[in-house]
Amino acid sequence: MTQTLTELDRRFMAACIRYSRRHLGRTGTNPSVGTLIVADEGNGPVIVGRGVTALGGRPHAEPIALAEAGERARGATAYVTLEPCAHHGRTPPCANALVAAGIARVVAAATDPDARVSGRGYEILRAGGIEVVPGVLANEARSVLSSYLTRSSTKRAEVTLKLAVSADGMIGRAAAGQVPITGDVARAQSHILRAEHDAILVGIGTALEDNPELTCRLPGLEQRSPMRIVLDRKARLPVGSRLVRSIAEAPLAIATVEPESEAAQVLEGAGARLIACEEHDGRVALPELLEDLAALGLSSVFVEGGAAVAKSFLDEGLADRIVLFESDVVIGANGIAAPFTRATLPAEYEPGGEWVFGADRCYVFKRRG
Repeated sequence: MTQTLTELDRRFMAACIRYSRRHLGRTGTNPSVGTLIVADEGNGPVIVGRGVTALGGRPHAEPIALAEAGERARGATAYVTLEPCAHHGRTPPCANALVAAGIARVVAAATDPDARVSGRGYEILRAGGIEVVPGVLANEARSVLSSYLTRSSTKRAEVTLKLAVSADGMIGRAAAGQVPITGDVARAQSHILRAEHDAILVGIGTALEDNPELTCRLPGLEQRSPMRIVLDRKARLPVGSRLVRSIAEAPLAIATVEPESEAAQVLEGAGARLIACEEHDGRVALPELLEDLAALGLSSVFVEGGAAVAKSFLDEGLADRIVLFESDVVIGANGIAAPFTRATLPAEYEPGGEWVFGADRCYVFKRRG
């Protein structure tokens, strides 16, 4: 069957990718996928159905969009950010649902690496007489689907490493608690990033020094706070800390090598989840932890601090993406040196975008390949 691709297809796919971001970090083990149903009923193409993977991961985006479109789906084009699923559960595969609805064309972005789906979703569509145009804006779609794709291919959670660096190359001041480096606009952007991840991770040093909450405090996004994870080898986090006191607002997990210790049991009794970890060179073994997090259904981890933790993820090749904020603030005496800057970033990272947020600059880097 001849495939046709128009500039309008690219525009609708770009809109579909933007829409798919709505539920990032809230779809459990399933990716946040977007679907648009577009029909031309005589006055030009219009969106007649929209869907994004539901909270918790079910239902998928396609049946949601088809339900909204109803009979208007017949003869229409479906734009999907990920290859429609092909495996049976208690509900039929999304590929079959698109065929049954009378969809004429499917324009897709990324191919699903899941062995139960990869290529098979497209086969079902073609067998049902649907024209399939795959790979449209695939790289752009992967920016939303990257954590799912990483977990599917490597069996570990994807890591985004965030760092805010002062004009003099510092990330804070020793024994001073939280020291603001970026302004309100950049901090708001950090909270949006929190909301789009499955978990936020810090080391016990940051937890003790800064006593943070690590919740999402933007108006309207308070319920989007992900799980907080503390690398706490000896379970030293105080029960009276803000992290523990805010468990009702967002779950808390303690990654410890001593889950049966009295201190760990006290934290568990306060509502924290204990993640039993292996130890390597006196630290929590990070590769194994990321595998365990993936097994728990967590696809994306946002690493926020501190310097030693950031360096560990970078040195072990576990940082898939780096978000670097640069500020004009000068820390001065007793500053804590950043583990890396733009100038010292390893060569395997390539630029992925840059923005200005108020007086601060933000640079994103992605691992090559």
